[in-house]
Amino acid sequence: MSERIILNATFNPAVKTYWLISLLLVSTISIVGIPFLIISIPIFFLISSKVLAAMSAIVTERKIVVKRGVFNKEEKSIPLEKITDVAMVQGPLMRVFNLYRLSFETAGQSAQGALVSLIGINDADTFRETILAQKDKLLTSTSVVPEQNTDESSDMKELIESVKRIELLLEKALESK
Repeated sequence: MSERIILNATFNPAVKTYWLISLLLVSTISIVGIPFLIISIPIFFLISSKVLAAMSAIVTERKIVVKRGVFNKEEKSIPLEKITDVAMVQGPLMRVFNLYRLSFETAGQSAQGALVSLIGINDADTFRETILAQKDKLLTSTSVVPEQNTDESSDMKELIESVKRIELLLEKALESK
């Protein structure tokens, strides 16, 4: 990666406990899931640490790079200028573990909802503010219009004056008819 890294996210290990309790709640609410707990809990303990270790989020000067997945690896790169919203959500169960979900929505996004959603980033508020500040910095630096070459500027003025003269001649020609 040739861009300078501004912030590298770390993830709270309490995410694994949150995932486990969510699994238990969903399984017990759907009574059909209770027998599957015998199989799913050991699998969860084997995989959850690897899933958490495979997650990463990096803010660079121009984009956010999100990587995740153990079996199906996924990497998404989101240009900062395309981000329209960085939502911070904390549900009741998340509040118990002091976890937040950050959801990134972008301009031109075809589907409803977030393009990328990350749960359990340590100091999520700072991560969010860093993204928004870097986005503002990027947009203000690119919106500055460079000074035009004086030759190009004078050529443009001459062209405008010529078009005005042509318009006057056309008006006079229309009036004389």
